[in-house]
Amino acid sequence: MRFRHPSFYRTLRFKLIFGFMLLVIPIFSFMIYNNLYAINVVRNQVAQSNKNLIILYMGQIDRNLEEVEKYLYNIAATETGLLVLELPREQNADRYTFEKIQLRNQLRNELPNYKSMDMFFMYSPQNDDLMTVFGVAPDYNIQTALEKDIVHTIKLPGKPLQKEWFVRQMAGVDYLTYVLQYGDIYIGAMGNVEQLMVPLHLIDLGENGSAFLTDDQMKPIVETAMNSDISIEPGSGSEGYQLTGSNDQFIAVGEQSSRGRFGLVALIPDSVVLQKLPFLRRIVSLISFGAIIILPVILLLLRKLVLVPVNRIIMAMRRAEDGNLDIRITKSSSTYEFELMNVSFNRMLTQIQELKVNVLREQLNYKKAQLKHLQLQINPHFFLNSLNIVYNLAQVKDYRLIQEMTHCLVQYFRFMFRSNLSFVALSDELAHTMNYLRIQEMRFPGDLTFAFHADERLGKIPIPPLIIQSFVENSIKHAVNTDTQVHIAVTAQADNEHTLYIRIEDTGQGFPPQVLALLRRDMELSNETGDQIGIQNVKQRLGLLYHDAARITFSGSSGHGAVVEMWLPVQAEETGGRKQ
Repeated sequence: MRFRHPSFYRTLRFKLIFGFMLLVIPIFSFMIYNNLYAINVVRNQVAQSNKNLIILYMGQIDRNLEEVEKYLYNIAATETGLLVLELPREQNADRYTFEKIQLRNQLRNELPNYKSMDMFFMYSPQNDDLMTVFGVAPDYNIQTALEKDIVHTIKLPGKPLQKEWFVRQMAGVDYLTYVLQYGDIYIGAMGNVEQLMVPLHLIDLGENGSAFLTDDQMKPIVETAMNSDISIEPGSGSEGYQLTGSNDQFIAVGEQSSRGRFGLVALIPDSVVLQKLPFLRRIVSLISFGAIIILPVILLLLRKLVLVPVNRIIMAMRRAEDGNLDIRITKSSSTYEFELMNVSFNRMLTQIQELKVNVLREQLNYKKAQLKHLQLQINPHFFLNSLNIVYNLAQVKDYRLIQEMTHCLVQYFRFMFRSNLSFVALSDELAHTMNYLRIQEMRFPGDLTFAFHADERLGKIPIPPLIIQSFVENSIKHAVNTDTQVHIAVTAQADNEHTLYIRIEDTGQGFPPQVLALLRRDMELSNETGDQIGIQNVKQRLGLLYHDAARITFSGSSGHGAVVEMWLPVQAEETGGRKQ
């Protein structure tokens, strides 16, 4: 849709001027509310700065947890030893012990790569056997209590393990835990919550500020005297932070994990945030009065730095909208951002031009792939029948016919394996069809005769492979039997200098009326049994190669034979018909 020329009131120039006027006129009223505004600004800046840190660190935690998940899933997918641990130990105690040792060694070697994890574990309910691997081995009593709590967590009734990280206290310590069930085996990892929080303690949150881990309801996981009166609602509030605390107010910012049911919250004392407020108020006052003085200068600079480059880009966009993709913005801008926009705009137009070419190329490749798929089809029944003929000839020891049959099959399949070409010479297609008929003649001795009538001058004309053989094969399938004799004739001649005429006819029963009606209306013939798929195959390939330039007709009624006629456009002769 082409945009109309905008009115002056909708232009960027008017909006910039009007905006500056709105800034100057209410400047004195603005001073009255300056204090509240400054407080809000400072809170927002401090909250946003700390929220960004929380988001970055949560993202780091989530990436580390995701790596651990991938490793656990990789073990479940690749380690066949888990299948042994699922079975009762008494079935093969030595094998069970060996696989357990192998898995323990692998986990021990990989644990140092995941700094946020303190341990890996595997549990086999079938054998009530828990295997743990620690980065730093704890005290024996602590380890025993920890292993007991792990088994208890896995066996909790009515609380199926979720495929996400959760925090649970084990042996008096809060652990970030993940459990993966693979068959009857549980694989998991655990990391000490306090270790995860160590980097956050380095952030300057003020004398009484702190950062802590929360559950999915934003409730502190580790309760302390300071956060006991803290109440945080899920969500960050419309300002990006929340004010909380009954005695001292804190600015609370937080972020939920994308990998589990926990989050991070930072508390910044509100008193610390507002310490520099008087200095900021003086700065705001100076800026307000200075704006009145420098307004004309700013308008001139805006015109040079913003309005003129924007207008240049708009003019180029309108020309591109009219279809002129060769337009480029050649005049450089003194502003880096607009210079970057100019370069990006020029690159975008170049990419659009390349994209149009790539789309056309992809469409061509898709048609080529579809064409090859249609061509690469071998009839298994023909192959089996041919082998059966060779078998029967071997039983009667007719070695001459065996040699001829074998030679015909070699020539047949040699052509079929090169039929992934888009075009072959007419002479090659006729020779292949004649070879195919000779094979069928040995299959139906005395019941099949054939004749070819082709102008030798047309032999090098390229045509799609298998289009003649497919219709001849259809005639063999539906017309030839042991009760009647059938004659198949193939004719190829020039209809004019630009059109090749091909005719395939037989003396069989012809097309059934319902099939002939569907063929003449160009309707789908394939059914659940795959009948007539050869005809549909040829029609689709002609459509892909020639579009509407090729024509094919079907005639012949029941008892009077079938006739197929094709008119193909003559293309330039190619060496060996090897058009890809």
